[in-house]
Amino acid sequence: MDRVSVGRAFEEKASAFLEEQGVRILERNFRCRQGEIDLVGIHEGCLVFVEVKYRRNERSGMPEEAVGAGKQMKICRVSDYFRIRNKKYQDMQVRYDVVAIGGEEIRWYKNAFFYRNQGGAPIW
Repeated sequence: MDRVSVGRAFEEKASAFLEEQGVRILERNFRCRQGEIDLVGIHEGCLVFVEVKYRRNERSGMPEEAVGAGKQMKICRVSDYFRIRNKKYQDMQVRYDVVAIGGEEIRWYKNAFFYRNQGGAPIW
């Protein structure tokens, strides 16, 4: 199985997990010129953008550690574009989550990071 197939399989696993937790998934692999967001959903009145990370083991680090400032900025730019394209969600509160899958364990980090602008600084 290649990396893309593995990634898709774990995104599906994360999607099923989130749906069990009450997240309504709107989009999978939303793409635009700015990048891609793995999952977009609605949970507890928030529009949620989810990055899914998988690691077979911890030798190369924890999966959640792979969502650094650069990746966060890219996710934020894509989320801006999503909201421009989908005006019905523009006024919703936005949340950025990370689902980390390590082996068989799934960890869900709600509000994993704040919105980051072009300069990379989090906007409180």
